[in-house]
Formats: sequence, structure tokens, C-alpha cells
Amino acid sequence: MEQPEILIIGGGPAGLTSAIHLSGLGRSVVLIEKTAYPHHKVCGEYVSNEILPYLQEIGADPSVLSAVKITDLEFTFKSGKRINTVLPLGGFGISRYCFDQFLYQKALEHGCLVIRDQVTNVSWLNGNFVVQTIKDQVFYPKLVLGAFGKRSSMDIKLSRKFIQQKAQWLAVKGHYMGQHPDQVISLHQFSGGYCGVSKVEKDVINICYLTRYDLFKQYKNIKEHREQILYSNPALKAVFMEVTPLFAEPLTISQVSFARKEAVEEHMLMIGDTAGLIHPLCGNGMAMAIHAAKIASELCCRFLKGEIDRAAMEMLYSRQWIDNFRQRIKTGRNIASLLQMEKGLVLLTGALSIFPRILPILIKKTHGKPLKINSNAPQYPL
Repeated sequence: MEQPEILIIGGGPAGLTSAIHLSGLGRSVVLIEKTAYPHHKVCGEYVSNEILPYLQEIGADPSVLSAVKITDLEFTFKSGKRINTVLPLGGFGISRYCFDQFLYQKALEHGCLVIRDQVTNVSWLNGNFVVQTIKDQVFYPKLVLGAFGKRSSMDIKLSRKFIQQKAQWLAVKGHYMGQHPDQVISLHQFSGGYCGVSKVEKDVINICYLTRYDLFKQYKNIKEHREQILYSNPALKAVFMEVTPLFAEPLTISQVSFARKEAVEEHMLMIGDTAGLIHPLCGNGMAMAIHAAKIASELCCRFLKGEIDRAAMEMLYSRQWIDNFRQRIKTGRNIASLLQMEKGLVLLTGALSIFPRILPILIKKTHGKPLKINSNAPQYPL
């Protein structure tokens, strides 16, 4: 096999977007993903419209999918207080089962080689990458992009700082049939967490929530925790009472960490959740993942063309990642902290009741402007 210029570890929205962008520019790309497509993932399945112009430019316009147009936000507190607002940019609801499959097919169409395998080790030896897999394949790419998600065995291999800290969150997701307004994404607060409810394709409702693991462990199972804790919010209880589950059991992921991560590790550019995770209540994780993929792809092209060296590429990526996402993540963390403190909750509820226009301002602080290819970057052939 001819050695690729770029190897991407992980085939979620970030990895697949980079594969589409780079392959479309004629670069040789291999993407390694351990799970066959299509597959379900624990995810809020809401995508901000900020990334639409960019996806259209690289030939991956999701408007051909049966995504649900989302324009409004409903927020409920466990007290029963309800606040509604229009989303500044809006977004669309699409399942990861559908969206990842769509991006995967686009990556193949653009010439990316997608291999079902699992990376076991990445070494940096004498200025070169050596990538090994569980199927005993070995690659020697010029560049490696890490897109392996929130928490991976690769994080342990790299001895990343965040992986050595105990993470306190558990995420739970399921698909349901029932009634929910197409244009509305609902966020419901409860003790120790919050839950998102919105439509995806085929009239399916996605319900995904984040809860503190130490509180969850006090109950026998997901059902008991849901009935004792989530149902304390009357609006959220009404949601569950009126839907029928489509999964035999909800999907879960534990040890979800919002700790700081490095954007570059061992000369690998980290993209998506691998580089940093915004609290799901902000509803902007997939858009941030795709935005990071764009930044990394443009810098990879500059490096391969000899415009910048590796040190400059890594420095620029780290700087741009911080400039674009650090404030968003900080805002999301602060909002989540307020929702977990009784005094902060009272303060936030009162402030939003008196000044409802605060909510769109907070939303804007966790989202970006419409994203387009950098005019100074290599232009994508249309």
C-alpha cells in the first residue's frame, strides 16, 4: 500500500470532515475507524447552522438529508419555570447514524481510503510518524490527525493529563417516537444534570442527558434514576411519559471529561472532542468539531505545500484552537456550574425572568459566526 500523506484516527464528524476537505484537494488520506458505518453514538444530534457554508464549499452539503430545521429553544428549570427564545443562527437535527454515514460516503467519493481497524500506537521517531494497528498494519504518514473522541485508549497511550483525572459525568441517549415540535430544541434542568430533547430525521425524537455519576450511582439502574431524579422536573417527566423507546436499552458513555486538553500531542493535531469538549447543554459540539477540522485541514495543506514548517503549523493550530473555542468552552462550563448550585440557579432563574434577552446573548457566546474557507487557504475545486 502506498503510504498516505495524512492519516486520520477516528471517523466521527471531525475526522470525516477533514478527510473530505483534504482528499478533495488531491491529498492522499487514510482514515482509520474501528466501527462499521452506520452506527449510533451518544450525542445531542443538534448541529448549528454556522458550519453549513463550509460543508457546502467542500461538497458535503447536508441539505440533501432529511434533517429537521430547528429555530427555537425552550429551557425549563426543575422548578417548572419555562423560558423560550429564538436561536440566533438556528440549526438542524440529524442523527449520528445518518450524518456520519453521509460524511463517510462523501469521504469515499472524494478519494479517501477508509479502513476498519483500530490504532494501537503512534510513535514519533527521528522526525517521522509510525502508526500501528490491531490488525498489524503499519503506516508512515507525514501528518496525523487525532479524532478519536471524548475518551479513548489512545489518550491512555499518550499519557494525556485529563485521562489521569477522574471524570464525574455520565451521558445517556435514546431514540423515541412521540410528539415534539419539529422546530424546537428543549433543554430541561434537573438535580445533577440536564437533558436535551429534539427531533431528528424520520420524525424520531432524540433524548440525550448528562448527569453526575456520583448521584447516578445512588440508584439501581437508569430507570430508577430517571424516575427519581429526572422526573423531578415536571416538563421532563411529561416528555418521557408521552414517548415510546426505539432502542432496547439507552446508549451510555461514562467518564465524560470537560477538563482542559492539549490541541497538539506528540506532533498530532487533535480535532473534535479529542481537543476539547463543550458542555452538551450548549448544543454546539458537532459544529465545533467540524470547525476544528477546517482549521487543521487548512494548516495541513500549508505544511504539505512547504509554506510553513511543522513547528509553525503546530503553533498556529494551538493558537487558532484557543482563539476560536476556549471562550466558548469557558462560558459553557460557567453556565453548567450555575445550574448545579442552588444559589446560582436562583440567580440565573431570576435574571432570565427579568431580562429574557440574556439567553440569546449566552447562546451567541457558545456559538460562532457562519464558517467559510479561509481566503488565504488552498481553494477547494468546485
